[in-house]
Amino acid sequence: MNWQALTQSLFGTDHTIQTEGDLLHGQANFDGQPITVIGTTHHAPIGVAMALAQAAVVLRTMRDHPGRPILLLIDTQGQQLRRRDELLGIHRAMAHLGCCIDLARRHGHRVIGLIYDQALSGGFITSGLIADACYALPEAEIRVMRLPAMARVTKLSEDTLAELSRSNPVFAPGVENYVAMGGVQALWTGDLQAALRDALLNAPTTDERAHDGAARGGRLMAADVTARVLTA
Repeated sequence: MNWQALTQSLFGTDHTIQTEGDLLHGQANFDGQPITVIGTTHHAPIGVAMALAQAAVVLRTMRDHPGRPILLLIDTQGQQLRRRDELLGIHRAMAHLGCCIDLARRHGHRVIGLIYDQALSGGFITSGLIADACYALPEAEIRVMRLPAMARVTKLSEDTLAELSRSNPVFAPGVENYVAMGGVQALWTGDLQAALRDALLNAPTTDERAHDGAARGGRLMAADVTARVLTA
C-alpha cells in the first residue's frame, strides 16, 4: 500500500500530509484530535539529512503542540550506505532521531509506529522500534539482514541458517516472525481507523517486547536473561 492510499484509509482527506523528497510530514485529524504524522516513502534510505529532518519535526511538535500524538509511517531500506554520511556521523544523527522520539514519549506524547511497506536495518531501529508500540500491515516486509549477509557474519552456511529460520523467528524475515518476537505489537487488518484508535488508547507505554516474545514463543530467553541481569 502506498502512503496516499494509507492516509486516505486512516484520515480521508482531513490531513495536510505532504512529501519533501522522500520525507513525509504533516498533520491529520483523527476522532477530532490532531495528530502529527512523520515518515518516509519510496523505500527511503535514512542518512544524516533524513534523520535530522525527522527529528526536527518531532522537536517542533513537542515545542508547539505538547502532548500531541505522533504517528510514524515507516518505509525504509535502512541506513544510507554512503561515505559522505559515514563521515558526517550517520550513527550520531540516527541516535539523535531515536533520542528525540524517546524524549517525546517521556513528555507524554503517544508515539505509534506503522510499517506500511518496507522496514530494514537501522532505519527501522531508530524509528518504529523506539515508538510506544510498532505495528505493521500484513503485506509489509521486515528484516534486519538477508541470509547471505547473516552467513558471512555468523560463519554459518546459508543452508544451516535457512533451516534454522523455519523453526526460529530470530533467523527469519517477515512480519509474522517480528510479531512472534515481540518487535511488532500486532498486524493491522481490516478497519485501519479502528486499529489506530485502539493503538492510541491501549498501546503499552513501557517496553514489553521481551515479555511478548516469550509469551508468543518467538524469543524465549530475552525476558528471563534481562530479569537475571537486573537482579544480579
